[in-house]
Formats: sequence, C-alpha cells, structure tokens
Amino acid sequence: MTYQHFLDLSDAGANAIAAMINDAIDRKAVRARWGKGQPDGDAPLAGKVIALVFEKNSTRTRVSFDIAMRQLGGTVLFLDSSSSQLGRGETIADTARVLSRMVDAIMLRTDDHAKIEEMARHASVPVINGLTDRSHPCQIVADLLTVIEHGKALPGLELAWFGDGNNVLHSILEAAGLMKFNVRVATPAGFEPDSEFVEMARAGGATVTLTSDASEAARGADVLVTDTWISMGQADAAEKRSAMEPFQVNSTLMVEAKSDAIFLHCLPAHVGEEVSEDVFEGSQSVVFDEAENRIHAQKSVLLWSFGLLG
Repeated sequence: MTYQHFLDLSDAGANAIAAMINDAIDRKAVRARWGKGQPDGDAPLAGKVIALVFEKNSTRTRVSFDIAMRQLGGTVLFLDSSSSQLGRGETIADTARVLSRMVDAIMLRTDDHAKIEEMARHASVPVINGLTDRSHPCQIVADLLTVIEHGKALPGLELAWFGDGNNVLHSILEAAGLMKFNVRVATPAGFEPDSEFVEMARAGGATVTLTSDASEAARGADVLVTDTWISMGQADAAEKRSAMEPFQVNSTLMVEAKSDAIFLHCLPAHVGEEVSEDVFEGSQSVVFDEAENRIHAQKSVLLWSFGLLG
C-alpha cells in the first residue's frame, strides 16, 4: 500500500479533492440511520491505527478523526504534549521515526507549519495536517462538502470571507485555485491573508478580491464565512477586536448576499463578536452540518492518504 502526506490541499490536487468529496457523500448516505460507532460495511482501514498528536486543544478535530477512523474499521491512539515526550523536548524527527514503527498514520495539530513538514520528512507513514498556523486543509474539505450538500456547485461559486486573514482563509484560497471558485476577502488593514495564498488562488484561475468594505464582499455572495477574531495562542488584543468589529457577519450583511446564501463558521464561535446571534442561529446558518461533516471529510482524507482513493 502506498501512502501520501496531506499537509495542504495542493498535496492532493483538484481531482483527488473531488474524489474525497464524492466518497464522503456516498459513505455518509449509506450511514444515514446507523449508530455513530458502527464501522462502514467495507471497513477499509481494519487493522490500522492512527496516532492523533495534539499540541493545540481541540474538540471537532479530535472527535471527528477518532470517529472517522473507527467508522473505517481502524483504531486510535491519542497523544498530547503534556502527557508525551514532546512536552519534554523530544524532537519532531525522533517522534516521527518512533511513531512510524508503532502506528500506521499520524495526525498532527500544532502551531508552526515547519513542525508538520519535519514530521512528514522523517515519518514512513502518512502524516495529516489537523491544523497549523499556516493552514487547515481538513476543515476546508468538510466546508466544500457542506457547500455541495446545500446545492451549490464549486466552479464559479462566490465565497465571501470576513475578519482575520488566518489559516482557514489560507486553505480556502488554496481550494479556490484548485476547484475554480472566487473569493472576496474583507479584512481590516494589516490583517490580510498571506500573499502567497492569494497568488496561488489567482494562478489557478480564481478571482480574489481584497477589500476593507464588508458590504462590498457580501454583495451577491453564495457563501459567507468567518472565524474567531483571536486565534488559539494569540494574545487577547483589544486593538485587534476593535479593528475587526466592522466585519461582523450580521443580518445587515446577510441581506447583501444572495437570498439562498449560506453561512459557515469552523467553530468554536464567539457569538456577538465575529457573528451575530440571529445569523448564527438563523435558517441560513449551516455550521452544525459543517461540524458533522468533519467526520465524513476526514474519512476520505484518510483513505486518500492510505492510497485507497483517487
């Protein structure tokens, strides 16, 4: 069995991402009335074990990878820095080599993207990015799945982002270039996304609009997306919160979008900050479909990483 690392969406490419989404749709449909812990009928990862390594706290990533692996027939080992040698200074390289002798795959959720790149260099099993400060590719596979489930085609889609130009936005931009949709980015000055991802999207044929006008970004959009203004590990800066306030996704902004637009948020949300309660709890919000889809997307990422898909 060949294996492939999944550090960013471009590691897979457009055809593989489409295959992941299609596989997730099919597997999810079959399981409609099954118990959450019941393995898929084919149990394609029976006998396999994944190490979930967390240097950052998690709810959705931890639970979704755990349940995804169980549904594929495999098992899970959980490690965090406080209860492993990572917390006492063992190198990423040594951890990668040791874990590769003991497990069949490694998921790492960390801060510096260089850590996961080092893990992949030294591992002899697939390494999957559960989040870094640079990108969050697994989240975006789930987001694209959610968009398609709600009746929207990706080519030509108009997606609007509001707030901080962070890791989630970076992966959205990467996806835009691969899957041929457009992104309007509304951020305050000084909080724009990394220009590398903007140019990557444009090179792939996506139209990327950078603006400081939230209404301009929302106008005619199919999908509106935001994230918490203060990311994990960042100082709770009053100055940053003040800069972000005009970019709250609220009912006034939703009216600017298409009448059938949907709202996404990777969670956890700070309702009343980046999104108003009426939008978060409203009929256009699909954030809990999006959260559930982390399981189904992760399953397809795992299968691709094991060389069983695409």
